[in-house]
Amino acid sequence: MIRKPVVAGQFYSGTASELRQELSRLIPNVNERRRVIGVISPHAGYVYSGSTAGQLLAGIQIPRTVIIIGPNHRGAGSQVALSPDDGWQTPLGIVSVEKRLAGLIKKWIPAVREDGIAHLNEHSIEVQIPFLQYLRDELFILPLCLAFGDYAGSDIVGKGLASAIREFDEEVLIIASSDMTHYESAEMAKGKDSMALNRVLALDPEGLVEVCRRNRITMCGVIPSATMIVAAKELGAVKAELLSYTNSGAVTGDYRQVVGYAAVEVS
Repeated sequence: MIRKPVVAGQFYSGTASELRQELSRLIPNVNERRRVIGVISPHAGYVYSGSTAGQLLAGIQIPRTVIIIGPNHRGAGSQVALSPDDGWQTPLGIVSVEKRLAGLIKKWIPAVREDGIAHLNEHSIEVQIPFLQYLRDELFILPLCLAFGDYAGSDIVGKGLASAIREFDEEVLIIASSDMTHYESAEMAKGKDSMALNRVLALDPEGLVEVCRRNRITMCGVIPSATMIVAAKELGAVKAELLSYTNSGAVTGDYRQVVGYAAVEVS
């Protein structure tokens, strides 16, 4: 089966020609692309966070296979949900799901389930895909939606992902899909997001989860981000870099209630 897009025409342009034009504005031309293990990329409507995601993904090498870890905003379905579909469709075409890697993930992470309900109306993974399609022709994805809320789960899933990737024996990029603080003043959001991003830059996934819980930081993809960091460290990552931070007020002009967006690479 093919998973149809649910936010095309809402979060991003709904036709191929319009979407390519939109992406061409959001993705800069770069001379050199860095090799990284994982990234944190925002998932709001492209008018708000697309330039942040575009700047991030334009500057890195996109391998053939990309794992995209998204939060489960609606809480439906399994807590660790792989997409059961053969491919995901966007206005730019269909991207196949990497089934061999999916099998290895099921082997190494007993809690994982193939569950389309978790992915049915979830936008956090979908909005990443057009950027990848624009930047690379030969592409396979592995969509993974997480609904649990504890670091222990991130540790288990992250280490399982790393083991699966090692056995897969091909280069894989891990994208953690996340926005930052939601609906607070720009000043408050920046302060809270700095606390979270400091833990990310220290490659401290447990600290990231703890600081978000303790300070009520509404980083929706904190668990996908912590999971990515665990996996990246297992695969040899030694540093993280913040490439960009902004908020929705930069577009709307309203800084009283914003959503924060960060672009981070882990290598």
